[in-house]
Amino acid sequence: MTSNSKHLPIIAFVLLGVIWGTNFICMKLASELISPAQVVFFRALFGFFPVLIFALVKKSLCIDHLKYSVHFFVMGLLATSLNYYCFVKGTSLLLTGVAGAISGSIPLFTFVLAVLFIPEEKPSLMKIVGIAIGFIGVVIIARPSGDSLLSSNFEGILYMVAGSLSVGSSFVYARKFITPLNIPASAITTYQLGFAMILLSLTTSYDGMSAIWTSYNASIGLIVGLGLLGTGLAYIIYYYIASKMGAVTASSVSYIPPLVALVIGSAIVGEPIELVDYFATALIFAGVYMLRRK
Repeated sequence: MTSNSKHLPIIAFVLLGVIWGTNFICMKLASELISPAQVVFFRALFGFFPVLIFALVKKSLCIDHLKYSVHFFVMGLLATSLNYYCFVKGTSLLLTGVAGAISGSIPLFTFVLAVLFIPEEKPSLMKIVGIAIGFIGVVIIARPSGDSLLSSNFEGILYMVAGSLSVGSSFVYARKFITPLNIPASAITTYQLGFAMILLSLTTSYDGMSAIWTSYNASIGLIVGLGLLGTGLAYIIYYYIASKMGAVTASSVSYIPPLVALVIGSAIVGEPIELVDYFATALIFAGVYMLRRK
């Protein structure tokens, strides 16, 4: 194995974390103009067509794959429709940094579910300690002062936890039922988003959706940040690192978005970065490192 190929999964891991970390400010901007359900619809829409085109160019789609439609529907529900809705709703109710930090609980759900349903994912002491250390870092970042607690919302926290549980479940479901199929990542992403689009098209209200085009920042964030990068490209990267690193380790990419959301929240929203935040950052990356250890 060449040096470049050895480092590619790590590069993909970091890139995915950064992409997902920028999603929180994009969701915040879009949710100020349209409903959370409409944000999810647009995100899936702009993520679906580029991936579909890519899959067609790669000739990775096959009619025979449709016999696994039930799996693609479940992934479309867990990893797209439900997960996206809960995160958009939660982010609209919370500070950007707080919302991003709570999303760091994803590996906890993934770890527990993986141990229960994936025999090869062993609950080693190293991984347990890594999860604990990483989560402590996330909690430190999420610590609300008296002022931020008042500006936060318990309903928003519940939505973020629900979204984290949903995406954590999708990680394990993908590892158990999707990855063994050896279907190209571009095809899997296309089917998943396609089924999600069908569901969202039937359940989303279209009233007032044009309001998103009144803001350049919100519309670009929605199309590029949430759609093209945060959905289409992100899922292709995720399936790649899951096949290379395993479900629990791959899901630990969700430790990075809280850090990115924290920085963006500071630069755009004005949330301060303190010395303790850098300490929390060190803990999170220590946890990720321990999860990657055999």
